[in-house]
Amino acid sequence: MTLCGDNLIAGAWRAGAGAPFTVQSPLDGAPLPGTFQEAQAADVDAALGAAAEAFGAFRRTTPEQRAEFLLRIGEEIMALGDALLDRCHRETALPRERLAGERGRTVGQLRLFAQAARAGSWVEACIDTADPTRSPQPKPDLRRMLVPIGPVVVFGASNFPLAFSVAGGDTASALATGNPVIVKAHEAHPGTSELVAGAINRAREACGLPAGIFSMLQGSGHALGTLLAQHPHTCAVGLTGSLAAGRALLQAAQTRPVPIPLFAEMASVNPVFVLPDALRQRGGPIAQALCASITLGVGQFCTKPGVIFVVSGPGYEDFCTALRAAIAAVVPGSMLHGGIARGYAQGLRARRALAPVALLGAASQEADTNRTQAAACILTVTLDTFLAHPLLAEEIFGPCAIVVSVPCSADLVRAAAALPGQLTATLYATDADVVQARELLDQATARAGRIVFNGAPTGVEVTAAMQHGGPWPASSDARFTSVGTAALRRFVRPVCLQNAPAALLPPELQDANPWGIWRLVNGEPTNKTGLP
Repeated sequence: MTLCGDNLIAGAWRAGAGAPFTVQSPLDGAPLPGTFQEAQAADVDAALGAAAEAFGAFRRTTPEQRAEFLLRIGEEIMALGDALLDRCHRETALPRERLAGERGRTVGQLRLFAQAARAGSWVEACIDTADPTRSPQPKPDLRRMLVPIGPVVVFGASNFPLAFSVAGGDTASALATGNPVIVKAHEAHPGTSELVAGAINRAREACGLPAGIFSMLQGSGHALGTLLAQHPHTCAVGLTGSLAAGRALLQAAQTRPVPIPLFAEMASVNPVFVLPDALRQRGGPIAQALCASITLGVGQFCTKPGVIFVVSGPGYEDFCTALRAAIAAVVPGSMLHGGIARGYAQGLRARRALAPVALLGAASQEADTNRTQAAACILTVTLDTFLAHPLLAEEIFGPCAIVVSVPCSADLVRAAAALPGQLTATLYATDADVVQARELLDQATARAGRIVFNGAPTGVEVTAAMQHGGPWPASSDARFTSVGTAALRRFVRPVCLQNAPAALLPPELQDANPWGIWRLVNGEPTNKTGLP
């Protein structure tokens, strides 16, 4: 498919006001077709101005209209066929099979949020009817619901070019609740971003929705991100990215004349705790499972296990031997782009420069830097060394992990207590271990958004029960998730109407309940029409 290289602003493709740029494939360094135009302040103004103008009409659309829009986006993405997978593969070095699965996840997310939009219960409608006879003061009629907040800026992620980018979960959850979206495409995959943006725009046209509800801007650097986060029409920002990017955008969002929320998923080492009986009984299989998780996608998953705490008792040497053998067999893979590959190499050098850090094992085949490759490795330290060097508790984005040997089970609790916030924490334990695991679980729960038992943390299900977010620096607000239907709560706020005239009530709060949604009426959940 031919790429125009322009920015999509309120339904129209427009050349950006900034400098043109091109991209090279991380697979071989070859230049890829397409010259893309960087967006500038005028483009940001146009996109957010159109979004603000379209917000009133979009927030008043019916649940069915928004559901049909999301479903149509999925259909348009699938209609791109192999062209989307081919371009994405060349831009990111991710295997076509992985990208086909990610495309399915992206479309599945859109369907899930369409279902949530259609059900309408996300508004959490709550009605407490009046009691004029109450003494000494009559009780007013109170009706509360969640409403969309306005234009949302979404920053595309490098490691999930489909599921966390232009039509990813941030975009889907914002659109499902009636918020216009402006996406800042990731500069490493602009062609993929243009193709998906076109699919969203075609879906919008087919559904007859206002042009301003979706725009996509190309470009890189802090300047464009700051312009988007600080624009007066921006009401919230969604980001999946690095801690540095999250900090910069958080500062931009909070130092505005009117601060806005930033929902960022950032850095996590996703600690793993291998308890003694599990280590003794199945240390080898656990090591193999962890190796697969550490190196999945060349270690470029936000839930990659980066630190493994193991009691140095029976089974420890067998565990290390199995992990060393498994890592040696891992073939180096191309990373998403040169910047990430350089960051991985620098991170490894910094950690290995610490004298007490030893190499436990590494891939037997060297990486080809001309193909942006990274080779897997496992470092090892004692718990005292780990606690003495804060760098070891920071995320390294790539196929590397650190095994920390601890003297006894009680030291697992001490290790967990020293960690910052995490997306996940994993416990490998048998029934015998569970008896002594309560305090460890308490510490892990205090620091992570998802606790995994006896399995790798790299699979993230897109469901209502999923939590993908944790205390800082894993995310900017541990109360929210960026995966699953609960993600839509980021882009809404509560409003209470007191003694409102019936003619002005929104459908969700009307006595007749015309959309048949579930509501809490005088403390009782019901989807019936009429009020008691």
